[in-house]
Amino acid sequence: MGNEAQTFAVVFHDFLLGGSERIAIRLMNRWAELGRSVIVLCGERRGPLAPMISQKVRVVECTPPIPRAFGSRRRLAQALALFVTQHRPDVLFIPGNFHWPLLVPIAALPTDICPTVVTQISTPIVRPGRGPLTQFVYTRLTRYRLRCLDAAIALSTSTVADADRVLGRPITEYIKLPVLDDASGGEQPAPASGNTIVTAGRLVKEKGVDVALRAFALIKDTTAKLVILGEGYKQAELLSLAKTLGVSGRVEFVGYVPDIRPWLDRARVFLLSSFYEGYSAVLVEALAAGRPVVSTDCTPAVADLLQTTQGCAITPIGDPVALAAALDRVLVSVPPDPQVLARTVADYRIGPIAKSYLDVFDRVHSRKRKLGSAALPKFSEDLTYI
Repeated sequence: MGNEAQTFAVVFHDFLLGGSERIAIRLMNRWAELGRSVIVLCGERRGPLAPMISQKVRVVECTPPIPRAFGSRRRLAQALALFVTQHRPDVLFIPGNFHWPLLVPIAALPTDICPTVVTQISTPIVRPGRGPLTQFVYTRLTRYRLRCLDAAIALSTSTVADADRVLGRPITEYIKLPVLDDASGGEQPAPASGNTIVTAGRLVKEKGVDVALRAFALIKDTTAKLVILGEGYKQAELLSLAKTLGVSGRVEFVGYVPDIRPWLDRARVFLLSSFYEGYSAVLVEALAAGRPVVSTDCTPAVADLLQTTQGCAITPIGDPVALAAALDRVLVSVPPDPQVLARTVADYRIGPIAKSYLDVFDRVHSRKRKLGSAALPKFSEDLTYI
């Protein structure tokens, strides 16, 4: 018990929609339920994710609030350093890559004040498509920002080695994404039927919803329906595109939904058309609902979840013709057994994964306390892989 980290601080800029933020809230709620003390610093307490936070978690909003704007992360970083100095948490948890710039002033804190720092790597830090020079600059900047980091949590096995090379030291561990609630006795995915295609995500450029619409316009089943869950600045443009393509009568823009499962239950197939994703939680949710998935090769989750899963298909990024062909194949095939699909993600549940995080926190915090001021990072300068 003496080696356990008892007090955790978590930082959020706000509670707008975001996969890494949603996952972090689920985790910290469970840590609080397990008896750890969790306190959150946020720049601004607003956004649809805020109601998800347990009453057992204390939330402190910056005064005055710090909304997202040019320079706001620098101001939030300064607030975080003061917050850590005042509250002295055992562990500071950073929920994802977006918040990494906040650690720059934390590294400057005295050794006896600086907490054990752990981050989740929400998107791979060696990204396909980056040129060598861009990746070199990104590596240097990331290594500087995370120089006070004690441990990193990767969401896919493929990310671990890349992350350690970028960070310059072997501190990354793989833990599955805690997407699902703990299993209940009566939970059974319903058989897939009909010809409804469901896609979900923010309506922004990188999600490739325009590609989904173009693919939908090419499929052979002219009675099929496309349901789009999410909201964003591209909505008006996408509505116009659906009309131009002649499919607006079969496309439904639902907007933001707090729970995707009821929509998955009505679907025949789930579609992910993104240009780039982190470890996409929605793929786990779709498989847990017993739905086959057609996805672009946009996320490490594709290799982990879909390559060998019956009834699923992977297509090149940004190719509506290939996407349409994959949808055609899935729609005319016999639906795979939903129980089999659900079993492929049975170990993506919050209970054991939240405990795995606590094991990392406790182990790394205990080691840092024993080493004391000797716990200075030793960096590798081998950047020849980029």
